[in-house]
Amino acid sequence: MARGSRSLRRVAECFRRLPTGASREIHTKNNVRYLSSCGILMTRAPSLLGAAMPARGVVLPARSFFNLADSFSKRKEYSERRVIGYSMQEIYEVVAGVENYRLFVPWCKKSDVVFKRAGFCKAKLTVGFPPVVENYTSLVTTVRPHLVKASCSDGKIFNHLETVWRFSPGLPGYPRTCTVDFAISFEFRSLIHSQLSHVFFDEVVKQMVSAFERRASKIHGAETPIPRELMFHEVHHT
Repeated sequence: MARGSRSLRRVAECFRRLPTGASREIHTKNNVRYLSSCGILMTRAPSLLGAAMPARGVVLPARSFFNLADSFSKRKEYSERRVIGYSMQEIYEVVAGVENYRLFVPWCKKSDVVFKRAGFCKAKLTVGFPPVVENYTSLVTTVRPHLVKASCSDGKIFNHLETVWRFSPGLPGYPRTCTVDFAISFEFRSLIHSQLSHVFFDEVVKQMVSAFERRASKIHGAETPIPRELMFHEVHHT
């Protein structure tokens, strides 16, 4: 009986030495643990979610299409002032002769006046500059020999297109000269077409005044020579 009591005490002592958890873990190398209560091996792998996600949140910059569109200014403006060796009347006649634009205006393919009265005309114009062609109606207002203003009324590519020519006296002592103020503003209907603005500037806008000067030379002869120190040419664009 005494021997049985000693055996029971030994068993109780062994249980007291065991960990308080339901099962005892034996850790080995390489994050492998042994569960004695189950008799199986388990590996401890790092959490995939924790490994994939950084400790701190990362905010990536994002811009919607509409914000991107807003960053572009579609309306473009260009203005030029210069003194030329033709009278106000001579250069006015060239600019007001819309029906002849197809003969000399850069990339103008067609210019038909469909209505005309004193101080006003309506013309159908076709302007082709790579890689697009635009057909539109131009409403032209004139004040001889001071002003020629043309506005696009129904363009498919242009949401806005307006040109303004103003003519004023030139250099004192040089009666056959005048000051030309040319301004153009345009806006394409879509963001995609607005990417063509640099083409329109280089191929059409920047060559406009020079093209009219060459036309005046063909109609009215050589221009009045202007001393270099009195020549004036100013350009602005946005």
